[in-house]
Amino acid sequence: MKAARLDSKSSRSRHGCLYSGKLMKVLVIGGGGREHALVWKLKQSPTVDRIFCAPGNAGTAAIADNVAIPATDVIQLRAFAKQNAIDLTVVGPDDPLALGIVDLFNADRLRIFGPTKAAARLESSKIFAKELMRAQKVPTAEAQTFSDSNHALDYCEQLKFPVVIKADGLALGKGVIIASDRAEAKTAINAMMNEMSFGDAGRRIVIEEFLRGTECSLHALVDGKNYRLLESARDHKRAFDGDEGPNTGGMGAFSPANNWNPQLQTTFETTIMQPLLEGLRKEGVAYRGLLYPGLMITGDGPRVLEFNCRFGDPETQALLPRLKSDLVPLLEATIDGTIDIHAIEWDERASVTVVLASAGYPGKYETGKKISGLGEAANPEAVQIFHAGTKVDNGEVVTAGGRVLAVTALGSTIKAARERAYEAVSVIRFDGCHYRRDIALSAATG
Repeated sequence: MKAARLDSKSSRSRHGCLYSGKLMKVLVIGGGGREHALVWKLKQSPTVDRIFCAPGNAGTAAIADNVAIPATDVIQLRAFAKQNAIDLTVVGPDDPLALGIVDLFNADRLRIFGPTKAAARLESSKIFAKELMRAQKVPTAEAQTFSDSNHALDYCEQLKFPVVIKADGLALGKGVIIASDRAEAKTAINAMMNEMSFGDAGRRIVIEEFLRGTECSLHALVDGKNYRLLESARDHKRAFDGDEGPNTGGMGAFSPANNWNPQLQTTFETTIMQPLLEGLRKEGVAYRGLLYPGLMITGDGPRVLEFNCRFGDPETQALLPRLKSDLVPLLEATIDGTIDIHAIEWDERASVTVVLASAGYPGKYETGKKISGLGEAANPEAVQIFHAGTKVDNGEVVTAGGRVLAVTALGSTIKAARERAYEAVSVIRFDGCHYRRDIALSAATG
């Protein structure tokens, strides 16, 4: 591992391994539940001395130093990393990756975990991803792309419904509409392309077939040539129970996924991961960072719904409490191109994450609501509470976003983890608190 810089004390990890030498300063970029989970896990590393989080939230403030720089202000973030001699920067959200933060840091020889702007097009442009998958014969939904709303509207006249309509660019996880009929499709197209409801992200759109099956999230640490898969997870995207309501950034997750097996993994690696990385290499792109394909498990095998170029949210909150290995060497090996020589150790227990959101999310919502019960709900051995949309106001933790908290519990089974998670959720209160009551229910009862 790269030698870090600060004082030269030695420390011992919870597994008893002795580490000596200089300790690291780490910067985590972002302010959501994913970033709190990353800070929480990185804090456990005996190689880390100090962690900064920009901009962070009330949860990260308790275990790191929050920095009042927005995640999208890549110039200021670079300046901060240089001025504070940051040894490792970890990018949480997608926007700074799309803005080229990795390229900026690399140009100044600042060590950073994440893909370059060219590689991050897999997420920042649905059209680029579709074209690459088509060229590499990666299994995905049949689709057409449009830059003219009239052509898109005309195309709807010949479709069988439902169909999926996606904004080409980044839209905070909300730029995907499942249209059940032509009227809904026309509304979605007009909103994206004419009313600019997602800004420039909706100037071009993808209209694709609706795939039937169950979703699964796979995360991989990719070092340019090699990769290591993390444990599987499943996300719950819709706002309400029974997978009803609008799409959100994610209302909960659990790990391991109950629809994943070794046979599917073999198929995934040979038909999706390997051809995709080969296609990027043909484009002159070496992918280094976290690659997270969202999959639909159909009767014909796994199909790619989308690619994400960073840790998922809330999947990260479900995965990291199960990760027994030190995260720092894994991130460094990904940067250095040596992930193939690293094994990853996992807790055999299952995890369930329930997201607590503000009333009205993913639409309009109020903030500034006092949160109570956080201390009573936490259990260091089995329950972690990851903050997302929170801040400290006059000494009290209050809501500051749509998704407010992610409560993650571990258990010997999905059922046990689920019961423990909802027991913790029942203790937490804030005005307008909304959460799904069926997270991981199918896995617990199936």
